Amino acid sequence: QLQLVESGGDLVQPGGSLRLSCVASGNLGGYAMGWFRQAPGKEREAVSCINWRGETTKYADSVKGRFTISRDNGKNIAYLQMDYLKPEDTAVYFCAAVLGLLGQCVTSQAEYAYWGRGTHVTVSS
Repeated sequence: QLQLVESGGDLVQPGGSLRLSCVASGNLGGYAMGWFRQAPGKEREAVSCINWRGETTKYADSVKGRFTISRDNGKNIAYLQMDYLKPEDTAVYFCAAVLGLLGQCVTSQAEYAYWGRGTHVTVSS
């Protein structure tokens, strides 16, 4: 059973940056990774995903050009670098993992088998 633990959430001013980390309890080789978020009163939505080799990435339109997903399989960690943060980025951020997908990544939550418990990001002045 793969366990995921997110960290890095904080209170930050608009325009600021944060880097979220997702540490896995086991080897992430072969796992596609995804980042999702849930804002207060809203449904959870996809933010970004990355395939297991780090070659393919996808982003929600709302974060393109501001967020960057990456991973270090040697350390079993996935990252989400968030720049130019906006108040509407305020949410609980979750990482998730799914084995396989033939080298692709997906933004459908239903595909992901393993989830972290989330880390809070608040963007406010």
